[in-house]
Amino acid sequence: MIELPPLVDQHCHGVFRTELGLGTFETHLTQSASPAAPGTTFFDTQTGFAVRRWCPPLLGLEPHCMPARYLARRRELGVLEAGRRLLRSTGIGTYLVDTGLTGDLTEPSELAAAGDAAAHEIVRLELLAEQVADTSGTADGFLTNLAEAVHGAAQSAVGFASVAGCRDGLALAPEPPGPGGVRRSAGRWLSGRRVGDRLTDPVLLSHLLWTSVATGLPLQLHGGVGGAELRIDRTDPMLLTDFVRATAGLGTDLVLLHGYPYHRQAACLADVFPHVYADLGPALARTGPRARTVLAEALELAPFGKLLFSTGGHGLPELHVVGARLFHEALGRLLTEWVAEGVWSRADAGRVAGLIAAGNARRVYGLTDPAGRSDGGGRNG
Repeated sequence: MIELPPLVDQHCHGVFRTELGLGTFETHLTQSASPAAPGTTFFDTQTGFAVRRWCPPLLGLEPHCMPARYLARRRELGVLEAGRRLLRSTGIGTYLVDTGLTGDLTEPSELAAAGDAAAHEIVRLELLAEQVADTSGTADGFLTNLAEAVHGAAQSAVGFASVAGCRDGLALAPEPPGPGGVRRSAGRWLSGRRVGDRLTDPVLLSHLLWTSVATGLPLQLHGGVGGAELRIDRTDPMLLTDFVRATAGLGTDLVLLHGYPYHRQAACLADVFPHVYADLGPALARTGPRARTVLAEALELAPFGKLLFSTGGHGLPELHVVGARLFHEALGRLLTEWVAEGVWSRADAGRVAGLIAAGNARRVYGLTDPAGRSDGGGRNG
């Protein structure tokens, strides 16, 4: 198998601080907001089978043990100890944590401590705007406070993330909205919202994106299949083409998240545009034994310096485990096969593996390597 450096999980979330019952646990194996069909379980998915294969041995059980037994062992160890054992098995050396999910989830520093790793924050733009709106009384005050909040977040975060594509589709406007339209939209939104209401206004979503682009930090864009709010016909990354073209040369890298089943389209955009990167993400955990095929399809189209590893893990540390394990297995077997066939050299295979596993993310986000050295080139390298 090909050796990998400590992984950079460039898109993930915190994990639950409290123990979960069996029914609650299994709902987090899928992004569906609906319960499993009557008489069935979400453990009967590729993700569920992957959890049962890779996680029980980390807690002292045999692979493929029944879910009830696994959860009993998890409770016996306690949520902190189980989380540490699971996270420290992943080979992840750095987490880039999107803090935009609600719930009792660990902060980046807590995730880092549990996983014996480094962690940096990715700020979710829409949540930031919603928090600003909760304390802003007027449209002008909201827009002023929002600009300050985005600028302030850019001083400590390594990137921003947006779910605008989930809420209004990926056909994002190729130019910033005018100030008059932004002010009118802000006034309408504030006048009708209650504390905690989500931002869905397309003009304000576009304003947020372009405010983020102006900071120069990498911007993660959610797409593909995900939560219940998604419209599959609006999440093809090719819908981003006009926005991508308009942001070229502005100094901001775009990272396309959750591309599956549109991973080929995301890879094409990464090929054509120098500031676009494709995230492999939780597609590998969703496809289980077929992860190697999905990975090979991405490698067919995207330059190897434009693909980024992530687990997409959220809530359950088990998702970080299976995301990392399936990535390692899929990439290792694929490259070993190509080396054995003589189409790749072992040296090239190791170099490309290092890029996808960590090097590309370190370059895009301006991270240092585990020895504390800068990777050079900064962002947009």
